[in-house]
Amino acid sequence: MDTRQLAAFCVVVERRSFSQAAEQLGVTQPAVSLQIRSLEKRLGVQLLDRSGRRVEPTEAGRRLYRSAQRLLAQEEQLFAELGGESEGELSGRLEIGGSTGPGGTVLPVVLGEFQLRHPDVRVALTVSDTQRVIEQVARRELELGVVGAQRRQRGVAFEPFFRDEVVLVVPAGHRFADKEVTIDELREEPLVLMQEGAGVRQVIEDELRARGVRLRDFDVRLELGLQESARSAALAGYGLTFISKAAIGADVEAGALAIARVEGLDPSREIWLVRSTGRAETRAAQAFVDFARARLRG
Repeated sequence: MDTRQLAAFCVVVERRSFSQAAEQLGVTQPAVSLQIRSLEKRLGVQLLDRSGRRVEPTEAGRRLYRSAQRLLAQEEQLFAELGGESEGELSGRLEIGGSTGPGGTVLPVVLGEFQLRHPDVRVALTVSDTQRVIEQVARRELELGVVGAQRRQRGVAFEPFFRDEVVLVVPAGHRFADKEVTIDELREEPLVLMQEGAGVRQVIEDELRARGVRLRDFDVRLELGLQESARSAALAGYGLTFISKAAIGADVEAGALAIARVEGLDPSREIWLVRSTGRAETRAAQAFVDFARARLRG
């Protein structure tokens, strides 16, 4: 069986679109359509339902997809064992998602360095909240995800990637600047929080819950969707916020923001790598994970 046809079929199933599959594969849409028609003709069954807005696999298509994934993974492993390609010959497209913490701070730098080493790899980074990134990996819209918290989700696996420190930031000149404060003192101040689903927010909720405290006990003035939004609100003096330390390093150095410590809270967190279970990982994805682990250890 022509594994190129199987590979094209798997990408169409994962992207639910012939045009997006063609873009990922670097070929024309008619070429992808021809490969799928040839595969259906050879097998004598319809593999894809093209009647709706999105392309969906039929029952036969779902069975073939599971088997094709295993076959393509075995093919990839065989080429790797036989010598594969040199590091400089990496190519293709790497689609990765990041939650607003790592996606706005660490990932752009590491991805940029990786792409400079492998100029034939096209990199696309999608930044969203933790839950959405996980769901996109589960639906195989993204090959990898990097998020600030684990969530229960079928079809994905989590691995520790690197650690990130979450801090309480206050405007420059605030009475909490560079001090340790109590939870009771924090209750008296207006807070800016990231929206539900954000990894930083979950970390803080977990830390407070362990001490018998809930976020609704605080004076929450704003709930904002992005880490950058919370940072901007703190800079403008609208409230205190918990945020990834990596996101405000330059602001602290410039004297625009300051860090405070809350007595009894230690909200450092694990940043997690999310993979789709059973998916044959591309060489570009494997190389990026190895590169990032080495880079972030340094």
